[in-house]
Amino acid sequence: MDTEKIVVAGQIASEVKSWIRPQIKKGVSLLEIAEAIENKICELGGNPAFPVNLSINEYAAHYTPSQDDETLAHGLLKVDFGVEIEGWIADNSFSVDLENSRTNKDLIKASQDALSEAEKILSAETAFGELGKVIEYTIKRHGFNPVANLSGHSMEQYDLHAGITVPNVDNKSENVFYEGLYAIEPFATDGTGIVHDGKKGNIFVLKKEKNTRLQLGREILEFIKDNYGFMPFASRWIVKEFGSRAILALNQLENEGILHHYAVLTEEKGKLVSQAENTFLVTREEVINTTK
Repeated sequence: MDTEKIVVAGQIASEVKSWIRPQIKKGVSLLEIAEAIENKICELGGNPAFPVNLSINEYAAHYTPSQDDETLAHGLLKVDFGVEIEGWIADNSFSVDLENSRTNKDLIKASQDALSEAEKILSAETAFGELGKVIEYTIKRHGFNPVANLSGHSMEQYDLHAGITVPNVDNKSENVFYEGLYAIEPFATDGTGIVHDGKKGNIFVLKKEKNTRLQLGREILEFIKDNYGFMPFASRWIVKEFGSRAILALNQLENEGILHHYAVLTEEKGKLVSQAENTFLVTREEVINTTK
């Protein structure tokens, strides 16, 4: 692992987080917020590790604005973004109450407190089940449920979800963290604690490299491989490069099994969801919260 680049990516994420918070107000365009964050990441020397997720109320994750999105910020808004430097990633999120709602505020505190309590016990010897137990207990103590089928994840170079799951409930796992890079992200809800795939989103990822018959599809595929590799990207990024006809080509590439799209993850009963997240570099000697 390149510790220096991991730390710098985290510092950029932290700076962007502090910079964007005062600008997030009810009625501001989600597209404006997303592009401001992504542009600021680039200005500070990083790259977006994935499209900015701006998920409202029952949407838990994977909503990013389309190129002509007119959605305005409101409700309980989750702001989830990542920074990548030469493939080394910082992933973080925070939630904002845009309605002056007591329930929203309480949910935000529940996920934030769960993240803080998890950090207190995190080490190379901490069992995943024990960390999930702390998150679950903290959220339930606030009167809410953790989202059981959403989790944190390990990260490696150019690999946002590297195969290890960091649970938000006690899954009884005795496996320990060891050394590595991890995103811990508690989700709290006033619903049942389960999300499902909702409507089709605007985030894609390269799934398989193979030929396509469409000329435009071939051009877009080469652009994706050159610029994003196997990292997630937004349809609006492709439209910005190729124009609105790119949407049909993306759908065709998906139908051919070349691309995968991420559905918007939605609380099963339509209830509210909050999220808090930081990235942690775990070594034998210490734990570094890179995005605090």
